[in-house]
Amino acid sequence: MATEASAETFSRYAADYDATRRGMIPCFDAFYGAAFTLIADWLGGETRPLRVLDLGAGTGLFASLLLGRYPDAEIHLLDASDGMLKQARQRFAGRSAVSFSLGDMATADISGPWDLVISALAIHHLDDDAKQALFRRIRAALRPGGLFVNAEQVLGPTPQAEQRYAAIWLEQVRAADVPEAEIAKAQERMLHDRCASAEDQLAWMRAAGLGDVDCSFKAWRFAVLSGRA
Repeated sequence: MATEASAETFSRYAADYDATRRGMIPCFDAFYGAAFTLIADWLGGETRPLRVLDLGAGTGLFASLLLGRYPDAEIHLLDASDGMLKQARQRFAGRSAVSFSLGDMATADISGPWDLVISALAIHHLDDDAKQALFRRIRAALRPGGLFVNAEQVLGPTPQAEQRYAAIWLEQVRAADVPEAEIAKAQERMLHDRCASAEDQLAWMRAAGLGDVDCSFKAWRFAVLSGRA
């Protein structure tokens, strides 16, 4: 589960967190774009209002991108960092359809029913047992036919692949002119990572009872995983 230390680290850097997101995620547009392609495909042209849970919502970046596409959605943001949620509250000031709660996704009440559960770059802070338990709870919280989309940072399938992911990420963020000070902050945050491979997580999602489980996008350490209730 998320630790107090990780929540404190993210709170410390919350005010500046979004400023370098595109540089820190070299595949930013394709990464989030794949998540929204999945959501659009799942909806199949329907325009009904969605009831959405955003796990490890941070500053609300993923939720804000979703609201840009589905402005009638009702979204609940859950995060363990008070500082990150403070930024999210500022981002969504005046939006009555957006609600917030402070809590660890490993233990917080996430009971729905939800049409859609989303998460971005958050679940990898849980240990493997907690990830598996969370996938089971997400399955239980989704409406029949509901969708789970996890835009995530994953572990390389071998130690060699993991070393390659780390080296390529560092090369790409420096090529994007991300300041070294910001890279150092990101590396500090990464000390709290407990990543799992895409393959393991897909297996755990299937074991949790999710169907149509897939990794529909992957660029080195960035992957979009999904499953349906």
